[in-house]
Amino acid sequence: MDLLAGLAAILALVLNGLMAGLYFAFSTAVSPALDTIDKDQAAAAMRSVNRKILNPRFLPTFTLSPVVALAAGVLLLVDGAGLPGVLAVAAAVAGFVGSIIVTAVVNVPLNNALDAGSVDWPGYSPRWTRWNSVRAWSCALAVALLGTALYLWK
Repeated sequence: MDLLAGLAAILALVLNGLMAGLYFAFSTAVSPALDTIDKDQAAAAMRSVNRKILNPRFLPTFTLSPVVALAAGVLLLVDGAGLPGVLAVAAAVAGFVGSIIVTAVVNVPLNNALDAGSVDWPGYSPRWTRWNSVRAWSCALAVALLGTALYLWK
């Protein structure tokens, strides 16, 4: 059980780190760069990104980051590691709410509106980027919680 709990916690840490980095890079570099070019070109570029990101490398990382954190938390709790288990479960909640829910409630509907032409770039970018930053910091919080859980474990 120890080995499985440790492997799950490490995998959750890596998956959440990848998501935090992706979101952070978009909020701090990609979106600001797109904001400096023609709004129609920016919208076209983002529509392309939104289509290409739905791929076999991204989707498992996105969907499994909170799931594996939850599994790690449960395994740690079953193994008798109370505080590390609770921290891993908290990481799962942070990732689920801050990444999965925000994506479903805000970012994907904005992407769909951009794709449909019902919102232009100036109406899209600030709101999308603000909520993308929430996703970045939620995943970063999950990384911190998982790192702390691993540090305190044993």
